[in-house]
Amino acid sequence: MRRADRLFRIVQLLRSGRLLTARSLAQKLEVSERTIYRDVQELQLSGTPIEGEAGVGYTLRRDFDIPPLMFDRNEITALVFGARMVKAWGGIEMAEAANQALRKIEAVLPPDLRERIDQVQLYAPDYKVPKPLRRTLDTLHDAAVNRRFLEMKYVSESGAATERRMRPLALIFWGGAWTLVSWCELRNDFRSFRLDRIQAFEVLEEEFIPRAGQSFADFLRLVVRANADGSYNEKPSA
Repeated sequence: MRRADRLFRIVQLLRSGRLLTARSLAQKLEVSERTIYRDVQELQLSGTPIEGEAGVGYTLRRDFDIPPLMFDRNEITALVFGARMVKAWGGIEMAEAANQALRKIEAVLPPDLRERIDQVQLYAPDYKVPKPLRRTLDTLHDAAVNRRFLEMKYVSESGAATERRMRPLALIFWGGAWTLVSWCELRNDFRSFRLDRIQAFEVLEEEFIPRAGQSFADFLRLVVRANADGSYNEKPSA
């Protein structure tokens, strides 16, 4: 659990109004008591009105509360279904992050709105994306965010095998398949690659510097222009 998540959970546990010892908090969060003491001290210094002391227990002052999140039925439906879609089609880390985000939202919703989460009857099966592909999705997303060059072995739809060096820009989901949009050093142009056709790849330590005409925004402008004249093809190009 990340530190920011742990601090959030401590506040939520103390909102119950009961006096909770550092030991009980440590057991619930699976950390040491020393970690709880440090976290509580940091929360107190940041202005969170936590009362109590080491060896006795802690509670949150009753006049302190987080303003309730207010969503209408359609907004809750969108949030829940969005999280289920990420869990079904996203990477492993993405799926876990979506679950954590939904739990955080649920924790601060008023009881009447909290019940609506279970009433959402929209689902996405999570068995269609194999785990290796999910791991690839997480890794390639990190490479795009951190601007790391990629070297890749790829097999096109026709069966042609190629090796590429590229600048990963973004990942696009087409409702059944993911593609990686990149600036291809071999073609000196934008190219899209289906993740399920990538045979092997390596994320390099070398960082690329964004250049005019080679960004994802530039790619989108080309797509909009091609859509306008009817020449855009959604299929990956290599």
